[in-house]
Amino acid sequence: MGLVYTNISLSNPRDPLLKAIEVEALVETGATTLCIPEHVAVQLQLPAIEQREVVTADAKSHLVSYVGPIQVKFENRTCFTGALVLGDTVLMGAVPMEDMDLVVHPSEQKVTVNPKSPNIPSAIVK
Repeated sequence: MGLVYTNISLSNPRDPLLKAIEVEALVETGATTLCIPEHVAVQLQLPAIEQREVVTADAKSHLVSYVGPIQVKFENRTCFTGALVLGDTVLMGAVPMEDMDLVVHPSEQKVTVNPKSPNIPSAIVK
């Protein structure tokens, strides 16, 4: 299959004077949250809300900052979430993907809005 990347916009909704940052994000449906590098958190002036313990792919435990809120935009979709600060690339996990109703096409190595709901995000709530 290979890695899937997509372009997203990240911004600080508490400070509309700060310009959004356009980034290429690794899309990982096996990950839960949004992860951003330290330099992105600094540029967006995102305050640390708390520390969280994470386990990385090498099975090591790390204490990292959880920052937010952060606004994520993809095409005609947006969501507000928090982000873990770690790594050297932006990683978009399942929570923002589900919130914006995005679909991963592994064979094409791309992300699109849900074709069943192209104009507005949909969600299943019960």
